Amino acid sequence: MKKEIRGKQIILREQKEEDAPFFAHWFNQPQVMFQCGFEKPTDEEKVKRQITVDHRSEDSLWFTITDGEGRIVGETGLLRMFPAWHQTDLTIIIPDPEMQRKGYGTEAMEIMLDLAFHEYKMHRVSIGVVALNTSALKFYKKMGFRQEGVLEEAYYYKGAYSDFVMMRILSREWR
Repeated sequence: MKKEIRGKQIILREQKEEDAPFFAHWFNQPQVMFQCGFEKPTDEEKVKRQITVDHRSEDSLWFTITDGEGRIVGETGLLRMFPAWHQTDLTIIIPDPEMQRKGYGTEAMEIMLDLAFHEYKMHRVSIGVVALNTSALKFYKKMGFRQEGVLEEAYYYKGAYSDFVMMRILSREWR
């Protein structure tokens, strides 16, 4: 795994235990929990375990996204990488509204899709989105993802059901 990838305005770097306070704070915010499908609160110890154990599995590749100054912006990763079928899932979270709409997500997504398609030779990258998260749906469409299915009322949050939208992009559709 690459330890660091520098973009124009962001750095994707290896996740560290010291990142846990940032993620524990943001992953407990109601709006982030809703948008990401987190069903229960977390704490720093659980986030450290994710970073040091879960995110280091053979079938995944995770990065902390920072700005050019090294301030944490979010995280991104390829997970459930299945080389035999040339497919993977992608995740990206920029939880702080103040850090959104600055191009960080677009650049992180471009780097991750380039990695998936060029370095890891994936043919298909998928992402799942809570249907009520309309800004995420719009963003993924802008990035070239296409809706391929809807899991009706598959997401439950605070007493209400929402659809879960499955999206994908194929290697031939990416630059």
